[in-house]
Amino acid sequence: MDLKNYLDELRRVGLLKMINSPMSMEFDIPLVVHRFSGSGPALLFNNVKSHPGFSAVANIIDTRVKLTMALRVSSIEEAYIRLLNAEANPLEPREVNDFPLIRLSEVDLSKLPIPRFFEKEPGPCLTSGVVLGLGEYVNASFHRLTVIDKDKFVIRLVPRHLYRIFNDNKAKGLDTPIAIVWGIHPAFLLASASSPPYGVSELGVANRLMNGELRVFKLSNGIPVPVDAEVVMEGFILKNVEHDEGPCVDVMGTYDVVRRQPVVKITAVYVKPNPIVHVLVAGDAENSVLMGFEKEAKIWSAVRAVADVKAVRLTKGGGGWLHAVVSIRKTVEGEGKNAILAAFAAHPSLKHVVVVDDDVNVDDLNEVEWAIATRFRADEDLVIIEGVRGSSLDPAAINQSIGLTTKMGIDATRPLSKDAWRFERAKIPERINVNEIKLE
Repeated sequence: MDLKNYLDELRRVGLLKMINSPMSMEFDIPLVVHRFSGSGPALLFNNVKSHPGFSAVANIIDTRVKLTMALRVSSIEEAYIRLLNAEANPLEPREVNDFPLIRLSEVDLSKLPIPRFFEKEPGPCLTSGVVLGLGEYVNASFHRLTVIDKDKFVIRLVPRHLYRIFNDNKAKGLDTPIAIVWGIHPAFLLASASSPPYGVSELGVANRLMNGELRVFKLSNGIPVPVDAEVVMEGFILKNVEHDEGPCVDVMGTYDVVRRQPVVKITAVYVKPNPIVHVLVAGDAENSVLMGFEKEAKIWSAVRAVADVKAVRLTKGGGGWLHAVVSIRKTVEGEGKNAILAAFAAHPSLKHVVVVDDDVNVDDLNEVEWAIATRFRADEDLVIIEGVRGSSLDPAAINQSIGLTTKMGIDATRPLSKDAWRFERAKIPERINVNEIKLE
């Protein structure tokens, strides 16, 4: 289960297209990736300007069809179960003694095809690299990495597990050993975007998702890295060096604030022959899938405990992060509100959630709006929770640094005390195949 084999699978089913004309990683390739995001095939760029020998791929897991292919499952519900099971039952990867990647003679980040995405960003930014950090255990997670020197990044260290590892090491007077993995199978990416409890390594989650096929090699700084990665960077997060980070674009497609953040020093770079790197545009569908799918699975599991859940979607308009639509098969009054509370508990960054009946398609926001228009009353069905922790990605938060905000839930399920026919959507019988009609 490596990236190249996965791309071969996409090619066989017509979900990979190649672009052979020369294109630049500065703005041009990101623009093409953005235009095809969430609605077409994965894109393989075979001629990256100024970086001979490198190819770039994008939109490899931007749809649910590709996601189920990557996890080798037949449904989204099966994908939820596989991911949650992998978090609950991680499998330690097998360590090997041979590392097939080649160490470059010098560290010069300008020689790597790191994209530049948006006009106001300060420079090239790596958004698709998985950062492995070593402390009490090995954590794998996504962090924005902006190039600031030939051997240095500034890293956006969100207060999660790697942040805790960094501060624990800093308190001991130590730099934090890290590796950056760039170009890897999507199952590894999904595991790295997940949030198991502190102390549970995402490497074990990835290996479980990858059916025990993950093999790792331990670098000189102690970090075990996948031997099937296309590019690996070895280095340290420096304990006492900071740099301005930003303004960079986040999952909501808006510019984040400028912060003082830690600096990463790269000490070695390793590459496969003819490496393929992964391009991930902030705010695009692939970004939303990677960030939000595990949260969607946790919402599905939590709502399942209080209602008969049919489907869950973190919506595109909410960045795959702040907004959810949940459909349930309602049997008693109050289940809609219980589902709202369960969703907020499962995904604390969630800002707004709409609960609908199972006859409403959660992927069609016109149907969701119709349910709100016909089945929701603000005086009875609105849930407002003030002064709670939300997401730092919400620019409208009361306090954006900690995401303090007000949350809203909309129970757009039909009231069971009223006649069901009053809330039924009228249908025209389909006695002919409209798609076969010729328009002349």
